[in-house]
Amino acid sequence: MELKIIKSNELKKKPEGALGFGKYFSDHMFVMDYQDGKWQNARIEKYGPLLMDPSMCTFHYAQETFEGLKAYKAVDGRTLLFRPNKNFARLNKSNERLCIPTFDEDFVLYALKELVKIDRDWIPTEPNTSLYIRPFCIATDETVGAHTSHNYKFIIILSPVGTYYKEGLNPVKIMVETNYVRAVKGGVGFAKTGGNYASSLRAQEDAAAKGYSQVLWLDGVERKYVEEVGTMNVMFKINGEVITPSLEGSILAGVTRDSIIHVLKDMGVKVTERKISIDEVYEAYLNGTLEEAFGTGTAAVISPIGVLGWKDKVMTINNGETGPLSKKLYETLTGIQKGEIEDKFNWTVDVDK
Repeated sequence: MELKIIKSNELKKKPEGALGFGKYFSDHMFVMDYQDGKWQNARIEKYGPLLMDPSMCTFHYAQETFEGLKAYKAVDGRTLLFRPNKNFARLNKSNERLCIPTFDEDFVLYALKELVKIDRDWIPTEPNTSLYIRPFCIATDETVGAHTSHNYKFIIILSPVGTYYKEGLNPVKIMVETNYVRAVKGGVGFAKTGGNYASSLRAQEDAAAKGYSQVLWLDGVERKYVEEVGTMNVMFKINGEVITPSLEGSILAGVTRDSIIHVLKDMGVKVTERKISIDEVYEAYLNGTLEEAFGTGTAAVISPIGVLGWKDKVMTINNGETGPLSKKLYETLTGIQKGEIEDKFNWTVDVDK
């Protein structure tokens, strides 16, 4: 497929000061249409509003998917992506679940490289910053009938960002959610789709009102097994071993999660993927073997958990401080992403190659 490039002649003023997360967007975006049974009309064009009919079925039935990855300015000047193939493979998996046509992953990676090259001046270079990349697919049929769409758009937008949580690498407070459930096996919990996030907002608001940054979800059936934090996978270091919930269809197969597992094993740390109950976590806290807990995700990379609230119990982990393993994992992964550490896993992709 041909990629048409239409550069904007009206460039924006780049933001100054603190970036926050997802507040600013670069000059261009990638757009591709699905019509007449195939993806076509791929182009890079000026970032701007989309003209959408009020009956567009994404508005009414939430048939959409998205991803999140990042670009970095390496210490040697290269522009690097981090494991983009994993993100596009996962997006196609989400598309299959939401009945959205899959796309050519190699072509979309090529298009992403071209987009990032055009807007590479938007990549921030301050510590703990990066260029966040948001690919997403939306159903565009003009209908309020509850059925799969025949037409879609695939779009990629870019946003210079700082840390996701205001705490940065400082520990966050997480509340274990006991009133609501997020997903069950057989549902769409493993897919990256907006409905998963919309259904979590009530719990997130309740947690924020109590002074917590996020919620930790339990399984939707027995309501006792740990699943994931609202925007991250979760890991616990108990008696020297890192335990993380296994992928059984109700939680996201995080790219950062997978990367951290590889890094931990390379460090010689024992890693186990299995079911872990909140009771087991609390017992480990009581007997002093719960050494660290942290979330993993593209947005935050590593987010240490300093306080875990469960019902009327408050667990202060590692004295509420960032643990040595969390710190080392953060420094290792971000070092690889920015070309400061040898990429022995061949995860980074140079946009100019």
